[in-house]
Amino acid sequence: MKILSIESSCDETAAAVTDGRRVLSNIVATQIAEHRIYGGVVPEIASRRHTEAISTVCSEALKAAGIGYGDIDAIAVTFAPGLIGALLVGVNFSKGLAMSLKVPLIPVHHLRSHIAANYIDNAELEPPFLCLLVSGGNTVIAEVSDYTKFKIIGGTLDDAAGECMDKAARALGLQYPGGVMLDKIATEPDEKKYPLPYPHSGSGEFDFSFSGLKTAVVNLVHNAQQRGEALDVPVIAATVRKRVCDMLIDKTLRAAEKYGYKTIAVAGGVSANSELRRRLKCECKNRGLKLYYPELKYCGDNAAMVGVQAYYEYADGNTASPSLNANATMPIDYR
Repeated sequence: MKILSIESSCDETAAAVTDGRRVLSNIVATQIAEHRIYGGVVPEIASRRHTEAISTVCSEALKAAGIGYGDIDAIAVTFAPGLIGALLVGVNFSKGLAMSLKVPLIPVHHLRSHIAANYIDNAELEPPFLCLLVSGGNTVIAEVSDYTKFKIIGGTLDDAAGECMDKAARALGLQYPGGVMLDKIATEPDEKKYPLPYPHSGSGEFDFSFSGLKTAVVNLVHNAQQRGEALDVPVIAATVRKRVCDMLIDKTLRAAEKYGYKTIAVAGGVSANSELRRRLKCECKNRGLKLYYPELKYCGDNAAMVGVQAYYEYADGNTASPSLNANATMPIDYR
């Protein structure tokens, strides 16, 4: 089943052709350079750039796959969650395309597709497993009982882990995308020199809170500027990264133990973080757990993961009518 999938939830305009778990093409038009001058994504600019790029990106995906529009069996699109203006570009383009080609339209939840990125190069991975889904906008621990059945057992109460690192990086004067740059320059943490806090969620056993850590970094920078003191930015970056990874790894492993999971997957943009990958791999090996994460090229937003998840959504009877609308917020376990 050849699916043309479209992703436009934030600042990447992407299209891909997939056949089951097999990726035939994967094209991504990034807006990073344009948003960098603003220090983050500007929603209005993102929406306009999606409008300009989406048709070309789809044509390039088909060309790279060696097929034409007439060979497509279905259209898949990210419809939630994300920047509403950006989502609307992809949803409306996809609806028109599906209607003109007279093929099914498959709505795909953005977080579900991030989990599906693990299926692309891990042929043996199949549910059930526990997934840590961590990105700039979301931090969730979810049970994946089937390809389209999910249960949230923990999540952030305020900032996502990626958002925390992005904003800490911005306060430290690093370029956008902040979390990526923070990971690149980080050296060794010094928790005595920079005693950053471990925020407590005060709620569910596996919930997270990152806003206190973000605020502590912002205050550290402002206080140093007021006193005219220099900061060791690479060390602070390493200390922030360690704090975030400590919390993510600790709760994920405890959740796996409590619920009896022997297989863990990591998904989302922060799954590319070098320390998270290295430490979680080591911890899982020591505990006899299987660990999966996507190739680096599939960690960020892309359409290949959308197409792979769409394959399972379609098999479960999840298709959409022309009345499909975009949704800025929606839990992964929606039905």
